[in-house]
Amino acid sequence: MAADLRYEISQNAYIKLVLHALNHKTAAVNGVLLGRPSPLNHSILEITDSVPLFHSNLALLPPLEIALIMIEEHYVAEGKGIVGYFHANERFDDAELGIVAKNIGDHICRYSPEAAILLLDNKKLEALPKVKDQSPVMQLYTRDGSKNWKLVGGGNRLMVKEPAANVVLLDYISSEKWHDVVDFDDHLDDIKKDWLNPELFK
Repeated sequence: MAADLRYEISQNAYIKLVLHALNHKTAAVNGVLLGRPSPLNHSILEITDSVPLFHSNLALLPPLEIALIMIEEHYVAEGKGIVGYFHANERFDDAELGIVAKNIGDHICRYSPEAAILLLDNKKLEALPKVKDQSPVMQLYTRDGSKNWKLVGGGNRLMVKEPAANVVLLDYISSEKWHDVVDFDDHLDDIKKDWLNPELFK
């Protein structure tokens, strides 16, 4: 059950989502999480990759459906599936999981009942250069028995696989690497732009 799961996100999946949010600071953005249960420990869900989705019209279902089908088709060959959803709110001071995020999270739970939602914590991200915290700059939400989304307290339910991920993230922020992130909105505007972001970490 999701209530017992721990979520371990890879450095690249984590950084890609934060950079996506930084690339559109005045807009809400979202993305999906890809992964699978750990083969060594079934109480851990490994988030091995992420795909930035949209920075405009997040609530429109047809583009979301198209994106999810394309993502599933690409990643199924790698043995990965959609295991969660990422959301960053439009306003810096908005730390609430809104109705759009909950609805899309519910939609993704049809694919993966144990899916989680990660919500960007802007204040934690802003404080990162000062506090040098190793924990993710995201809040973890999972569905309870009544299928309501609940904030999960405690720092051990969501971990970044690589302990130095926030140091790498700060390096990418200082070099304004967010300009290189391509999301599905960009791809739909110009199909030459690759939503897989193969060059992002090279």
